[in-house]
Amino acid sequence: SHTTMINGLGIVGWGVGGIEAEAGMLGQPVYFLTPDVVGVHLSGELSQGSTATDLVLRITEMLRKANVVGKFVEFFGDGAAALNATDRATIANMAPEYGATMGFFGVDDKTLDYFAATGRPQEQIDTIRSYYTAQGMFGIPRDGDVDYSTVIDLDLGTINPAVAGPKRPQDRIELSNLDDRFKELFSLSVADGGYGKSAEDLEQRFVVTMCETSDGFVSGGGDQSQRSSPVVQSGNDSTADTNVRSEVEMMNNRPTPNRVDPDGADCPPAQTNIGNGDVLIAAITSCTNTSNPSVMIAAGIVAKKAAERGMKVPAYVKTSLAPGSRVVTEYLEKAGLQKYLNEIGFNLVGYGCTTCIGNSGPLDPAIEEEIVENDIIAASVLSGNRNFEARVHQNIKANFLMSPPLVVAYALAGTVLKDVNLDPIGLDKDGNEVYLKDIWASLDEVREMLQTAYDPETYKRLYTEFAEQNPLWNDVRSTTGTLYEWDANSTYIQEPPFFEDFSMESGRFSDFHGARALAIFGDSVTTDHI
Repeated sequence: SHTTMINGLGIVGWGVGGIEAEAGMLGQPVYFLTPDVVGVHLSGELSQGSTATDLVLRITEMLRKANVVGKFVEFFGDGAAALNATDRATIANMAPEYGATMGFFGVDDKTLDYFAATGRPQEQIDTIRSYYTAQGMFGIPRDGDVDYSTVIDLDLGTINPAVAGPKRPQDRIELSNLDDRFKELFSLSVADGGYGKSAEDLEQRFVVTMCETSDGFVSGGGDQSQRSSPVVQSGNDSTADTNVRSEVEMMNNRPTPNRVDPDGADCPPAQTNIGNGDVLIAAITSCTNTSNPSVMIAAGIVAKKAAERGMKVPAYVKTSLAPGSRVVTEYLEKAGLQKYLNEIGFNLVGYGCTTCIGNSGPLDPAIEEEIVENDIIAASVLSGNRNFEARVHQNIKANFLMSPPLVVAYALAGTVLKDVNLDPIGLDKDGNEVYLKDIWASLDEVREMLQTAYDPETYKRLYTEFAEQNPLWNDVRSTTGTLYEWDANSTYIQEPPFFEDFSMESGRFSDFHGARALAIFGDSVTTDHI
């Protein structure tokens, strides 16, 4: 689904399904109709306080309504030309969410600036410029340059901070309306997209006795070797600069007989209380946003300002940081921001897909038990691009997509039942109320710190020495040859029943009698639901 990110760099391409990929491997062509091309004319510029994430959520909402399924979308105009390559890639990445085959930006100087900043050789950059110029394709088209099937206009100056959810990525909610919208959905019928609960139940809270991990960690289950166990360095961090609880859990969240359960000796009990609208998972995750330095730097600045005020994330909030690349860790550390993210709980848990595809790991068992027993409508906040029901966590029913700095802010608030524009999101170490505007990252602050994000040598080093950074991968036994040596005893990779007794000759066909449909589904039913 993330293939379309390349469209932000002027590369035409999109993902295919498994059957299409298999057919291609066997030399079969892939057929598709010549699509309509929808032009999205971007004008103006983003206002103070808005991010690329806010922009892509607005575009997703707008293009879903425009029904661009099966179509190409090309972004053009002065607003598109002003966006940097990472903002364009953020928009292109979510093409599957707004339904298009791809969301395309042409190649221009901003594209080449990105290649230079990420360590590509100058000779390659010059070749790209020469090729696209010779083809008459260099530059972002302006209004009137191209005859599109249809044109949609969007003024970037109208983009406001927003989130999307709680069940679909196209359901955008202005940040100032999230509190009221959650209350409305709480008692709205399930058929109308709500939760069908009584409005009187909204304020209920339930006491939970959970694991206190500030001085210990959750001991692992499953087949964990002592050699790979994290070593506690101080407090809740290990020598690998990650949260010990998360580190053990990530190692053990595999197909093994046991789950990760608290060890009484290392995990003294602590009391808290949870209720509807509480944020139980806050995750900076997914390549959609973690590949964009501006929003990652903004998240670090919010964490820094919060940590300096002595603010704490409530005990019931499970926090995590899982960027898509080691480069993110490098520039956050170089900017001096990673230590503040660690301080408020956003420790590095790994690289790649985690919470955005449901790999958040379990919540504290006592919290999960309380959710199920009392049918609590709890929330997750994440910087991913999909939030279908049961995708993030099977027991968390309200999932909101938002920018990384907003993920940090809502983790501190601990609930979506606040208007974070008007209400305090927490208290400082002296008991004073702290508002979002007190810790928000300004555009100037982000631009200043962005200077540390782009270091061509960092990209060259991390991607040139990639093999040396993955000792576990290097230790995997592999063989060479024209055919893969399948393990006949493997329980993971097995011959599909479809191929049993398979023959190149057509067999005898027989009629089907009494066949019936198993189920008939409406719109917006995903594989997560099924």
